Amino acid sequence: MKSQQPAILATLRGENSMTHLLRTCGMIGTVTTAALLSACGGGGSASDTNLSGTLGVAITDAPACGFDAVNVTVNKVRVHQSATASDTDVGWTDITLSPARKINLLNLTNGALENLGQTPLAPGHYTQLRLVLDANAGAAKANSVVPSGTVNEVSLDTPSAVQSGIKLISQFDVAAGQRVDLVLDFDACKSVVRKGNGGYALKPVVKVIPTVLNGINGFVAPALLTQHVMVTAQQNGTIVAATAPNATTGEFYLARLVPGNYDVVITADNSATAVIATVPVATATSTTALSSASAPINLVAAATGPGIIGGTVTLAPVSSTEGATVAAKQSFAAGPTVTVKYQGVDIATGAYALSLPVVAPQLAPYTATLPLVFTAQTNTLPGTGKYKVEAAASGYAVQTLPSVDIATANQLGVSFTLIP
Repeated sequence: MKSQQPAILATLRGENSMTHLLRTCGMIGTVTTAALLSACGGGGSASDTNLSGTLGVAITDAPACGFDAVNVTVNKVRVHQSATASDTDVGWTDITLSPARKINLLNLTNGALENLGQTPLAPGHYTQLRLVLDANAGAAKANSVVPSGTVNEVSLDTPSAVQSGIKLISQFDVAAGQRVDLVLDFDACKSVVRKGNGGYALKPVVKVIPTVLNGINGFVAPALLTQHVMVTAQQNGTIVAATAPNATTGEFYLARLVPGNYDVVITADNSATAVIATVPVATATSTTALSSASAPINLVAAATGPGIIGGTVTLAPVSSTEGATVAAKQSFAAGPTVTVKYQGVDIATGAYALSLPVVAPQLAPYTATLPLVFTAQTNTLPGTGKYKVEAAASGYAVQTLPSVDIATANQLGVSFTLIP
């Protein structure tokens, strides 16, 4: 029955009526009806003609690690048919936000979108897309973060690329009289890095994904909502999508996934890791449910301490650690390999610290019959309270320590030197 559909799923799909669509997308902001259609995956507008197509662009986000707000101020989106065009070349078409809009990316989890606008485009093949941010100027904090547990807005240093635009990897075709809608998926967790002096820098990680809504949906128990819950969809231990549950209802939505099978990993402070193995996403428009509001997923209570793995990452011969990450993984004897926690290292010092559960993770094979049944997995590899730790950076060989044991003591000297 429709009344039993999960709230986020019904809200984001806008399945009932235009009235419901307008109410639904009110969470995105006050925008026009045409923009609402764009933001919610709708079709073309009345301004379409047979002489041009239309491009609509929206932005969404995965959750940020350790922040209550991640703000970016969007100035414009630029598109060009040449992949090698510079920012001063002719031929650019801009979607300009006037005034520039300051957006808290953490309001855009669970598939929610912030519409950035639309523009007519000449039919053709487009190979360059740029997102232009306002730079911080003086005391103004156009781009900023609020670290978790604080109320202070801290300036987020931005690269010089924000002036000419963050280059995004995307190619798309525009046909006469047709509309193309794109979503810019801004991964705040990977994009905000520490600088070693209490400051933060933006190293943008943005991918372009389809507007159509599909994915994996469910609920976690309300008692977990103060425990920094993160839900990820993974394939072979690589995180494909991530979100944080709704702070009131506990509902989560891993949205816009390529059809296939995913392992869903749920983590929270003071809790055992929960994994649902081989969750299918059948089509580009289907949603797979893992739990309901009346029977949410709960995690087994377990103190995380003393389970801390920490150390440093050094890149040789380059001294900077920009873009380096560390991940702690576990494998199931009769199931998948998953990433339990990951973190970008401090770009000035290379330091990192991962707080991890020391108890056995819980595993449930996916079944369409709910509720799912989780069982403790004492035969995980490398073992209960042990993790495989991987350090990686673009252009460098991945380095792995196969077994780091935190069952009885913290391990704070787990360091890596990465080479090309």
